[in-house]
Amino acid sequence: MKCFITPSILVTIFLVPSLALMNTSDSHSLVGSVGTQTVRVDASRRMVSIQDNNVLSEWNGIMDYRNALLAAKLFNKMACVLAKMEPAAFPSLDEIAQALGEQASGHYPPTRGLTYTVLPSRVKNLAQYGVAVKELCRAVPAYFARQQKEGTALAIDPDSCSELQLLSFMGLSICGEIPGL
Repeated sequence: MKCFITPSILVTIFLVPSLALMNTSDSHSLVGSVGTQTVRVDASRRMVSIQDNNVLSEWNGIMDYRNALLAAKLFNKMACVLAKMEPAAFPSLDEIAQALGEQASGHYPPTRGLTYTVLPSRVKNLAQYGVAVKELCRAVPAYFARQQKEGTALAIDPDSCSELQLLSFMGLSICGEIPGL
């Protein structure tokens, strides 16, 4: 009996994590982890959800490719930020899925970085942006942010920025004071 237990344990240790990255469901979902980050790609809904448990910058996010919308719940600011996604600036669903599949090799697309500035007025009706965004931003105030054009100087205190990392190839900075906090 002991001869069956050892191989079973080895199969569980080595095979189960690799199966977690396989696309096996009808919804074309792909899940993977990198460091403290869990990323789920749902190709049928054209959505990526991110959970980052980094102690210094914990955040959860949604990249809704159907509506070109990014939503990030920033736990250190206890606020949610929504922004339009510029398609050329964001990795495609395929690039994210490929990065999850290749995470062990360490080969990623080139690094991209974007900076957003939080706008002062609150988003009143989150339901108009879909159930996933409404659930993500539940119980915290939500604000829109505008992408800064590349090469423009920010007249913002760099200490007001929250740095978000998507896998190892895309960094986002969300800057500005959040009203009321």
